[in-house]
Amino acid sequence: MSWLPLSFGAPMVLWGLIALPIIWWLLRLTPPKPQAEVFPPLRILARVLKREETPQQSPWWLTLLRLLLAALVIMALAEPVWNPREKLPTGGKALALVIDNDWAAVPDWDKRVATAERLINDAGANGVPVVVAFTAEKPNAEIGPFDAAAALDRLRAAKPRPIPTDRPAVYARVAETLKTLPGASVAVLADGLAANDDQQAFRTLLSENAGDLIWAVPERIQPIGLTATENDVDGFSLTAIRAAGNSGPAQVTAGAFDDKGHRIADATLTFGPGATSATGEMKVPFELRNDFSSVALDGERHAGAVRVLDESSRRRRVGLLAQADADQAQPLLSPLYYIRRALSPFADLVEPSSADLAEAIPQMLDRKPAMIVMADVGTIPEQVRPRLVDWVENGGMLVRFAGSRLAAAGNDDELLPVRLRTGERNLGGALSWTTPQPVADFPKNGPFADLPPPAEVTVSRQVLAEPSPDIVDRTWASLADGTPLVTGLKKGKGTLVLFHVTPEATWSNLPISGSFVEMLRRIVQMSRNQGSVAAQPEASAAALAPYRMIGADGALAPPSPDARPLVPRAGAPVTLENPPGLYGSEAGVVAHNLLAADAAFTPIARPQVSVPVTTVHYAFDESEHLKGPLVAAALFLMLLDTLAVLWMGGLFSRRGRGRAAATTAALLVAAGLAVIHPDVGRADDSRPGDATAIAAVEKTRLAYVVTGVPGDDAVSRAGLEGLTRFLIDKTALEPGAPAGVDIAKDELSFYPIIYWPIDPAAPMPSQAAISRIDAYMNQGGTVLFDTRDQYSTGFGADAASPATERLRDILSGLNVPPLEPVPPDHVLTKSFYILPEFPGRFNGGPLWVEASAEASNADNRPVRTGDGVSPIMITANDFAGAWAIDENGQPLLPTVPNDPMQRIYALRAGVNIVMYMLTGNYKSDQVHVPILLERLGQ
Repeated sequence: MSWLPLSFGAPMVLWGLIALPIIWWLLRLTPPKPQAEVFPPLRILARVLKREETPQQSPWWLTLLRLLLAALVIMALAEPVWNPREKLPTGGKALALVIDNDWAAVPDWDKRVATAERLINDAGANGVPVVVAFTAEKPNAEIGPFDAAAALDRLRAAKPRPIPTDRPAVYARVAETLKTLPGASVAVLADGLAANDDQQAFRTLLSENAGDLIWAVPERIQPIGLTATENDVDGFSLTAIRAAGNSGPAQVTAGAFDDKGHRIADATLTFGPGATSATGEMKVPFELRNDFSSVALDGERHAGAVRVLDESSRRRRVGLLAQADADQAQPLLSPLYYIRRALSPFADLVEPSSADLAEAIPQMLDRKPAMIVMADVGTIPEQVRPRLVDWVENGGMLVRFAGSRLAAAGNDDELLPVRLRTGERNLGGALSWTTPQPVADFPKNGPFADLPPPAEVTVSRQVLAEPSPDIVDRTWASLADGTPLVTGLKKGKGTLVLFHVTPEATWSNLPISGSFVEMLRRIVQMSRNQGSVAAQPEASAAALAPYRMIGADGALAPPSPDARPLVPRAGAPVTLENPPGLYGSEAGVVAHNLLAADAAFTPIARPQVSVPVTTVHYAFDESEHLKGPLVAAALFLMLLDTLAVLWMGGLFSRRGRGRAAATTAALLVAAGLAVIHPDVGRADDSRPGDATAIAAVEKTRLAYVVTGVPGDDAVSRAGLEGLTRFLIDKTALEPGAPAGVDIAKDELSFYPIIYWPIDPAAPMPSQAAISRIDAYMNQGGTVLFDTRDQYSTGFGADAASPATERLRDILSGLNVPPLEPVPPDHVLTKSFYILPEFPGRFNGGPLWVEASAEASNADNRPVRTGDGVSPIMITANDFAGAWAIDENGQPLLPTVPNDPMQRIYALRAGVNIVMYMLTGNYKSDQVHVPILLERLGQ
């Protein structure tokens, strides 16, 4: 029942308002309690002669108060709602909720969740199951059916993902589930953007089992995305897009950021009326442009508004060098003409002012180019040769073209990738039996592997390479007869490249082909960051680890656990396993962006279906339930009524003032508690074991494993008590009393370290108990195993004591990382005391800890270490025996050999172990050493 903007959940209760006149009549006939007063005798006698009067009805204001109280109670029971929302049609046998949670869902995600909550609540009120599926989750994610409570939990746990939707796969799964729930209401909560195969996906979803369709889309498609960035000659250009239907003009500002997040450039992009794309340009020097790491649109907090940049987006300076240039009247014969035309769109070209190589090469190197192209340069002057060789070995790329001068200059082992035969080869000449050769397929191990061979290119002359065992590996392009056309060689950090033809169209028509431009572009890309992943064509097919990912909100963050290595290739899809971001390492990265250069935002079209369709918009539930405020108002009126009755009954006279004040205070407190805190009076929700848990976390406590062997347990407890006293005396730490734990039943997470003495006579722990220890270690705890047998021959030896055999049995059920004796520079040797060794009651046995990152594969450790702390320690030196003290604080057991200093060193070893556990590996962080020294100086 609804009278806008007010509705009632139980409108039939409002018929109770008809009873208000009856209540009024009853209140008028029921007089209040007569007022009792005590008067002096004379006044009593004066009133004896008067006729006594008894009121026959209550005062009008008290009657009105009670009528209002009754009306409030009736209206509260009718469950009134202010600004009520319209109930959505979820009356089918089930509700299938299909929600887009891709990157475009970020701007209105909260409204989308609120709309979905209303649908689920309405379905729960109707008692129907709910299927919940998200179009940007893992393909095997659970979709139900759930009850309403479970569906709400799954909805609230979901979040937007920085990837596109996969509607066909998700809709097919929902359609398969609906085969068991025919006639279900299908609610599609879309992001408003069309995707590939949408119509087929809708036909699959709504084919035969849908009873009706609830269609929800945003009122306006808000996102603006970045689709392309280009480092041009004069500036850095950007392209942004928006969805069709946004007819008004708009402006958006883009910012460029370096790898540290500093903003270094801006550009304004303007959308004209009705335009769906806008361009802008950042006019900054190319040295500054090369520092761009990412570009983002201001105010657009989603993954589509951010583009990360790699080496392919950075322009490099390329030096051009030729010994002789052609006549200005015949530019097509210039050795650098076609090279300039090919490189100018994507590189900054520089040329020396001098034609003398002894001056030109130093001038070129002073400009710090990434690549130098030499067109038919023969002999390099000796005075500049060392500097040029050093430039190549430190990362430069030298590209040389053949010609008559190079053919006559002889071999240059330092600045040519292959040895050359003397002279040149003429194909198709008057004295030759051969014909010009076409280009063969590019080798798979070269940078041109994915380019098609240019069918129109032929070579009539070339310089030949001397055959060698590795000539095939150095060949990047070859002719049909197998002779090399382009060769390359890594030299130090740089690369040497040789085109075995001239750069002008005299020996070959390669320079006037489109393939020539693409080949030079690939080589320039390789030169952009020597030593990076982009500069290693032989590793182009290798998978690159995720480095920095773009989140759904557009922020760069470390990779999530779902991210997997990416195989770089053109058109690689953006998925949950390969989200947008940077892949590689600090040595070099590859950008994997969300939106392609030709992307467009097309509004989604509502499917044409035969079932009933209800269209809704995303909105928050702004309805307000008035039952609570009405009940509070009724309680307040009840309090006023009570006070009025007390006042009319004389309770506020002199004798009754104290009692009235106490009664009033009690009523006020009770009413306040009832209105403000309705949970008062509920039963205590404490659980068994809470007191033990509180005691365990109030203070840091050392723990030991209760083995069931009385002697071992007594020594363990006495040892930890001795170490606790030593910690209190020598450090700022004040641990609580040691605790004995049963690893099969007790909670282990309260204790940072657990001492476990190994005794072959003790019962073997169950597999469940070992699993609990394994979980404890994975969650950051450390277990100190002590075999107490001074087993110093290493854990891989053939001979082993019974205690070591038992330890091996226990460790076989744990995910134990690689172990090593504590190295001399380990944090354990300096966490508090400077210790070269870790003796206990015995001396000589090493303390084994998790191997360092250099000694093991740090990226594939079976046990997670918290803050660099080893999750496991193993000794044979009987630490607890050396720490153990009696009731008088005297040593309980002698050391072997009986040396008082050995016990002191054992206690110091225990302090180092505890401090290492509590502080982690901060002392090995050399970055903070200056800060620590400065603090110590203060």
